[in-house]
Amino acid sequence: MKLLRSILLATSPVALFMILAQTPPKIVRIPEIPYIATSNEVASAMLRLAGVTERDTVYDLGCGDGRIVIMAARDHHAHGVGIDINSDLVQRARINADQSGVEGNVRFEVADLFETDLHNATVVALYLIPSMNIRLRPKLLKELKAGSRIVSHNFGMGDWIPDKEEEVDGQKLYLWTIRDSR
Repeated sequence: MKLLRSILLATSPVALFMILAQTPPKIVRIPEIPYIATSNEVASAMLRLAGVTERDTVYDLGCGDGRIVIMAARDHHAHGVGIDINSDLVQRARINADQSGVEGNVRFEVADLFETDLHNATVVALYLIPSMNIRLRPKLLKELKAGSRIVSHNFGMGDWIPDKEEEVDGQKLYLWTIRDSR
């Protein structure tokens, strides 16, 4: 028994290495922040602060249950795209869109927000932690067109001074507009 145990212990790392060497690594990103839903009152205020209209395409990065994108489509006749890394939340968002009757104007994708193409967004909604907002800032400045708006729930973007700030139901909202000269 001792001999068998010694052989297994000696060969296990080699066998494991051989298996891992033949299997391409699968990188799984783990969400950095927990899902905390934005209240309907705050979501509505975010869309109002951003001046969302039927001409807009609203992207919600970290969309959770989809309420901001759904409200943009239902209440402002905008198009919307929700991005979340959590497939269960994206499925819930799709069901919520179907139940709200806006499934034709919105879509939800399981994706990494840092790898999502934002060129078509005219409004970007965020409820992320400050470090993620700051990491996202260069991407927003690079990909969004002049006149596009960014609205954030509770968290700023470091030294980037917002164009407007508002408080709703004890929650801070921040708005930035992308300028031509970046």
